[in-house]
Amino acid sequence: MTNTRRDFLRTSAALGTGILIPYTFTTGAETKPRSPNERPRIGSIGMRYQGSVIARKAAEHGDIVAIADVDREIADKAQAEFGGKADIYENYRDLLSRDDIDVVTIGAPDHWHASMLIDACRAGKDVYCEKPLTLTIDEGQAILKAVKETGAVVQVGTWQRSDSRFRLACELVQQGRIGKLRRVSIVLGKNVVGGPFAVSEPPAHFNWDLWQGPTPDVPYIKERSHYTFRWWYEYSGGQMTDWGAHHLDIAQWGMGQQHSGPVQIEGTADFPHTENGYNVATNYHAAYRYDNGVELVVADNGRNGVMFEGDEGRIFVNRGTVSGKPVEDLKTKPLNRGDFALYGHDNLDRPERAGKLDAIINHMGNFFDCVVTRETPISDVASQHRSVSVCHLGNIAMRLGRKLQWDPQAELFVDDEEANRWLSRDRRAGFELDA
Repeated sequence: MTNTRRDFLRTSAALGTGILIPYTFTTGAETKPRSPNERPRIGSIGMRYQGSVIARKAAEHGDIVAIADVDREIADKAQAEFGGKADIYENYRDLLSRDDIDVVTIGAPDHWHASMLIDACRAGKDVYCEKPLTLTIDEGQAILKAVKETGAVVQVGTWQRSDSRFRLACELVQQGRIGKLRRVSIVLGKNVVGGPFAVSEPPAHFNWDLWQGPTPDVPYIKERSHYTFRWWYEYSGGQMTDWGAHHLDIAQWGMGQQHSGPVQIEGTADFPHTENGYNVATNYHAAYRYDNGVELVVADNGRNGVMFEGDEGRIFVNRGTVSGKPVEDLKTKPLNRGDFALYGHDNLDRPERAGKLDAIINHMGNFFDCVVTRETPISDVASQHRSVSVCHLGNIAMRLGRKLQWDPQAELFVDDEEANRWLSRDRRAGFELDA
């Protein structure tokens, strides 16, 4: 947004002029501006798979006027889906240079998130960025710096925070309904195995060099890009950063550790050695200990979800259910969010939502509300940096194959130069991070 328009929206919200009601978690219909001229103008970067999903949700709240994607075929399909009028760019920086764009969605692969997010903030945009937030821990620190300096509103796509099942589980744990928390167990699922894959020339419509960006320049393999990028450590972290960005975030939220982290990490894994094949772990396990004694265990096999265990009970939650005696006891002992709530700028207790534990509250709607009110979104960059850091710590421990000591305040491994070298990665010349 321009400064004038941003100031107008902020002032209007503060004065209660009715553009949007502050501190609510509204639906798409409720966030529709009163005038077409008030609709945010959106630029969407990365339009394959989840990038198109978040663009559709954003389009409920504003107008998509620009699209950036290094694959022209994908960009053309996206342009057609959103009315055929959005301008197309191959390089996202050309999209960010437009002063008329207020909000940006980022759905590109993980290795591009930090650069795109930081550049968007410095270009004066508010940003919705897909999870996982980063490829490395040092990228998260650079993002926090940019967001603080620019005042940008940033929502990360860890939408399980906006699912009332996960929210309820975390609030029950925080209110002591399972007694003292002792252990959190998470199952993420197996990584995909594949390869060797054929090396070929990239399609004419696909800018392979720009897709690689800051990662090492290697010959084109179709399976390295688009959805299957997540099975290569060069671009992602397998299930540890895919499902892990969701479930480990819920674990930290429920533990009350969303702005901290573990003090000890152990990891074991088997790794494939297939030339030109996927290289994330075939079998993996990670165990963490926090300074309050709570254990967090991550496994690759079992029922996908999060289990909180205390000395007086336990709660299991995933995208299909939230269960356990504390949940059953809500019929006679309801949760009083007037005394405690994990997030203060929504309206989870509205009458129309009463008892609907399967309802997903609008994650994108929360972002656009916060664009107006300048409140902090529910999946803010500070907590999401910490959550994805736990994912990265697990992957580092697996790859080193030994116990590691972590200082969550300094965000460094204790007396371990080898491990600390894994906190960052070399970036290809021309793709340095503008931190």
